[in-house]
Amino acid sequence: MSIDNWRDRLFQIIYHSDTPAGKWFDLGLIACILLSVLVVMLDSVAELNQQYSHLFNMLEWGFTIIFSVEYILRIISIQKPLHYIFSFYGIVDLIAILPTYLGLFFPGTQYLLVVRSLRILRIFRILKLTQYMGEANMLVKALLGARQKVVVFLAFLLSVASIFGSFMYLIEGPENGFSSIPRGVYWAIITVTTVGYGDVAPQTPLGQGIASIMVILGYSIIAVPTGILTAEFSEQIRKELAAKGPECQVCGFTSTDKKSLYCSQCGAAHEDL
Repeated sequence: MSIDNWRDRLFQIIYHSDTPAGKWFDLGLIACILLSVLVVMLDSVAELNQQYSHLFNMLEWGFTIIFSVEYILRIISIQKPLHYIFSFYGIVDLIAILPTYLGLFFPGTQYLLVVRSLRILRIFRILKLTQYMGEANMLVKALLGARQKVVVFLAFLLSVASIFGSFMYLIEGPENGFSSIPRGVYWAIITVTTVGYGDVAPQTPLGQGIASIMVILGYSIIAVPTGILTAEFSEQIRKELAAKGPECQVCGFTSTDKKSLYCSQCGAAHEDL
C-alpha cells in the first residue's frame, strides 16, 4: 500500500464515521474522553488523591499518550494540517494534552500550584465530544443563525438594566447598598433575570415598586431568547430533514443522496421497499 493510499485510509477512519472502522474509532475515542475526564474529577477529591495518586498519574499519562497519538495522526492524515491545527477542535485537542507535558517542566515544589491549575485544563477534553454529536452541531448552527437577533436582545436587556440601575442609585442611594451606578446595574441584571441573590435589596417603597415591575418584566424577557432559539432550531431541523435522502427499511440507514437507488450500507434497493 502506497503512502497516499495509507493516508487516505487513515483519513477515512479518523474524520469519517460512516465506515465500520470509523465508527469503532469514534466510539473508542469517546470512551477515552469520558474516562479521562472522570479520572480528573476523581483526582480532585483529596481522600482519593491520597490513596490512588499513583494510579491516577499512570492513567493520566496513558490517556495523554493516546490523545497525543490521535493528534499526530490527525495532522498526518489531513491534506492541509494547518486547517486542523488552528481549528476549534484542533485547539481543544492541543489544550487537552498540553498540561501533562507542561507538568514535566515544573518539577519543583514551588510550582505545584501552577501544575495543579494547569490540570484543570484537561476538562477541555469533554468539548471534543461535540464533534461526534450531530445534534450539537445543529445547535451551534441554530445559535449562529440567531446571533443577530440575540445580540439585539442582549443590547435591549443591557439598556433596560442600565436605565433601571441608574434610577435605583438615585432613589435608594449608598445607604441602602446602591453605592454606585454599576452596583445598581448589577442589581438590575440580577433582578430582571429573576435570579435574586438578595445581597442588594431596595428599602424604600418607590424602589420596591420598581423592583416588582422588573421582576414581572423579567418573566416576559426570559421567553424572548427561548423563542428565538426554538424557532431557529426548528428551521435547522427542517433543513436537515429536507437534505436527507430515503431511509432504508432493512437496516434503517438514512442516505444523504436523494437520488440513490440502493442503500450504501446493506445494498437493499430503495425502489423495492
